Amino acid sequence: MSVIEVGAVAELVRLPAVLSVPGDVLVGAAACGRLGELPRSVGLVGASSCLYLAGMALNDYADRDVDATERPGRPIPSGRVSPAFALGLAAGLTGAGLGLAVTADGARALRLALPLVASVWGYDLVLKSTIAATASMSACRGLDVLLGAGGAVAALPAAAVVSAHTAVVTAVSRREVQGGDAVVARRALAATSALAAASVGLSTARSRTGCGSFAGSCSRAGGGGSIAGSRSRAGGGGSAAGSRSRVGRVAALGLAVAYVGVVGRGYAQAAAEPSPGRLQRAVGAGVLGLIPLEAGLLAGAGALVPAVGVASLWPLARTLARRRAVT
Repeated sequence: MSVIEVGAVAELVRLPAVLSVPGDVLVGAAACGRLGELPRSVGLVGASSCLYLAGMALNDYADRDVDATERPGRPIPSGRVSPAFALGLAAGLTGAGLGLAVTADGARALRLALPLVASVWGYDLVLKSTIAATASMSACRGLDVLLGAGGAVAALPAAAVVSAHTAVVTAVSRREVQGGDAVVARRALAATSALAAASVGLSTARSRTGCGSFAGSCSRAGGGGSIAGSRSRAGGGGSAAGSRSRVGRVAALGLAVAYVGVVGRGYAQAAAEPSPGRLQRAVGAGVLGLIPLEAGLLAGAGALVPAVGVASLWPLARTLARRRAVT
C-alpha cells in the first residue's frame, strides 16, 4: 500500500481520535477494581479501539453520498478509498474487536461487546438521521466503559458521565456543517461544566465511603477488589492509601478544570460565532476532551498511574489532530 493510500485510510478512520478510546475501558476496570489484570485491560483496550475505528470507517461508508456534496475532500467521495474497501475494513475491524474481547475476557465479554457492535453499526447505518441518534452514539461509549468493568454495577456512574459527554458532543456535531445555532453551543457549555462537577463529585464520594464505592470491588462474585482497597487492608497500608486518595482528588479536580477550560472554551467560541468552522473545532475539542475527563475519573478512583498514562495521550492527540481531522 502506498504512502498516499495509508494516509487516506488514516483519514477515513480519524486515527488521532482513537487515542480517546483507552480511557473507556480503564475507567470501567478501575470502577470494579480490575485494573491489576493487565492482560485483560490491554486486550479490551485493543478490542474497543478496533470497534471505534470500525465505526469511523462505517460512518464514511454510510455518509458517502452526503459527503460528496458537503465534504467532497473526504476519502470516499474524493476517490482515494472505495466504498467497498471502507465497508470491508469496518467489518474486518469489527471481527478483530470481538476476537480480542473474547481473548481478553472470555466468552462472557460478548454480553457487552455484541450490544456495543450493534450500537455502532445501528447508529451508522440506521439511526444517525433519526431522533435516536444522540442516544445511540452515547450508548456506544457507555457500553465501552461497561465492557472494561465486565458489566459491574459499580461502573454505572462513570459510564453515565462518559455517555453524557458523548451526547453533548454528538448534539453539537449535528450542526457543524450548517452552523448557525448558538443555542446548541450554549447548552453544550453548560453541560460541560456540569459534567466536570459530576466527575469531581464521584471522586469526593469515593473518598467519603472508601473503596466500596467508585473504586470498590465488583458486584459479581469473584470480582477483584480495588488496588487501593487491597493495600489499605494490608498492615500499614492505610496511610499510603489515604495519601493516594488525596493526590487523586487534587488530580481529578485539576483535570476537570482543564477539561472545562479547553472543551468549554470551544463551545463558548461557537456560541459567540456559530459558524461551521467554529462548531467543527468545538466538536474536535469535545471528541478529544474525553481524554482529560476520563483521566480525572481514573485519578478520582485512586488509579494514579493509569490516570497519568491516559492524560499524557491528550497533548499527543491534539498535536496529531492538527494534521488530520478527528470529525
